Amino acid sequence: MSGAPPEHALAARVRAARRDPSLAVLEGLHALKHALRFGARVDAVLAPDPAAVAALARAVAPDVAERIEALVQPVHPALASELAPRAPDPAVLAIARRPAVGLERVLADPRSAPIVFLEDPRSLGNLGACVRVAAAAGAAGLLSTGSHDPWHPDVLRGAAGLHYALPVMRTDGPPPCDRPLLALDPGGEPLRPAVLPPRALLAFGGERHGLGAALLAAADARVALPMRAGVSSLNLATSVAAVLYAWRLRDA
Repeated sequence: MSGAPPEHALAARVRAARRDPSLAVLEGLHALKHALRFGARVDAVLAPDPAAVAALARAVAPDVAERIEALVQPVHPALASELAPRAPDPAVLAIARRPAVGLERVLADPRSAPIVFLEDPRSLGNLGACVRVAAAAGAAGLLSTGSHDPWHPDVLRGAAGLHYALPVMRTDGPPPCDRPLLALDPGGEPLRPAVLPPRALLAFGGERHGLGAALLAAADARVALPMRAGVSSLNLATSVAAVLYAWRLRDA
């Protein structure tokens, strides 16, 4: 492609973007198509085989295929593999701007949709899967606490670009708001879709220890997912999916 920036400059942009809190690096066409569908501002798209990427986009994402084809720039396969060794085939990388998210605006969303609140999730892949299911279910946002950035590259990979479908941000704790705080806890009442309050803040604990005592004490209610005897817990993303789709059944 004539006029394309030198490969070393493209590589430097990707490496810098991974460290820049205002940017996100998306890996794979699935992530790129979702980001574009939900309004991402994409600054660059790199691929060892732009023609293959364009052909696949026309087949699986015709609504954004022209935009992808216009953005994609060639890069050597070895460099693409170095920059994103886990990118799916055909390899494609994109640099996108993170959307500005204001916590007050997220909390004030008037729809009945809940917000997912994750207390100190430990698995980056699990966190990404939670973003993905929250987007699919139509949640009003996803908040998380702890040391992990919910926009970490491994989280972005697990979310398949769906960070752009709903607000995703880190907080210090459950924010003060008028939303009812509903804690998922094994000691809670069995979950029934009919009792899920609108606009709830749905709190889920970490994979090993569950929710902390302070959050449980502050909760307006506790609910538990009914499970077969002898099964002690569910994967975090599975639990989020089960509760969110119970909410969708309530509003069906």
